[in-house]
Amino acid sequence: MKNYTVRTYEPSDHTQWNAFVSKAKNATFLFYRDFMEYHSDRFSDFSMLVFEGEKLISILPANRSEDAVFSHQGLTYGGFVFDENIKLGKVLEVCRAVLFFLDQNKISLLQIKMIPEMYNSMLSEDIKYAFFLTDSKLIRRDCLAVIDLSKPFSATKSRRQSIRHGAANGLEIREEAEFDFFWNDVLIPNLHKKHQSKPVHTLEEIKKLQQLFPQNIRHFNVYHKGNIVAGTTLFITENVVHPQYISADAQKNELESLDYLYDYLISEISKGKNYFDFGPSHEQNGKKINNGILFWKESFGAKITVQDFYEINTSRFSTLDNILI
Repeated sequence: MKNYTVRTYEPSDHTQWNAFVSKAKNATFLFYRDFMEYHSDRFSDFSMLVFEGEKLISILPANRSEDAVFSHQGLTYGGFVFDENIKLGKVLEVCRAVLFFLDQNKISLLQIKMIPEMYNSMLSEDIKYAFFLTDSKLIRRDCLAVIDLSKPFSATKSRRQSIRHGAANGLEIREEAEFDFFWNDVLIPNLHKKHQSKPVHTLEEIKKLQQLFPQNIRHFNVYHKGNIVAGTTLFITENVVHPQYISADAQKNELESLDYLYDYLISEISKGKNYFDFGPSHEQNGKKINNGILFWKESFGAKITVQDFYEINTSRFSTLDNILI
């Protein structure tokens, strides 16, 4: 066994952490510290760095709650992050080192919220083999509706008709630097009315994040006769365009504002990208699917991929000994 050192993140690691993320094979801008720390007051950070000697070879964005560590509950996805040159044997050793470190610190469980493969710059499922060897438990699986932009796809006849109606209604789409109208007049009222909830990001938080990541966070509003009727905030990575927030006013079915907006996002804003990720349509932690929402997404030509969530007993670290023969 090589000399591996695992320790938790410290503010002095900021530059080294970000440099590693910038070259990783399975990371996006969500893993940069400037993004992660917008909600540092809500989570007890327990992010880890793994060193082989003096060389940083893996990071794990994470937070702690009692005797469990999560790959980070404030992020849409996460897990072990590696550079493009790492081999399977070293992935297994890194996983063992992290589990041993957690076990020694009286943390019994590690939960991993996997990054969907389409977000990675290259194949990066080697860690799943480590999960298999440790008898990790698949505790949740979300269905994501995704358009593979590199393959032929088409919207249904009824969806194309709705898009034409949206154009005929004189809808105007504008990219905006301000989020206020959408957040205050559309998104917040709709979430409160339909789900008695609020956006994950406050208006102030999303503004700050957009200023930090202007190429990755873009916002579009839809107007009808000068009035805002719909909008979306996009999270854009190297490979994927994903609407993080989207909402419309009560006239959405009459004006076809959402269909018109999504057609524009897919056909224009997603040029040069590999995937358009509508996100999940689930409820009850993935156990139920909102069929109406799923039908709408699939009508644009989306297909289904999954995002997996694993739970690992940290005492199982020894199962990763002597695997390579």
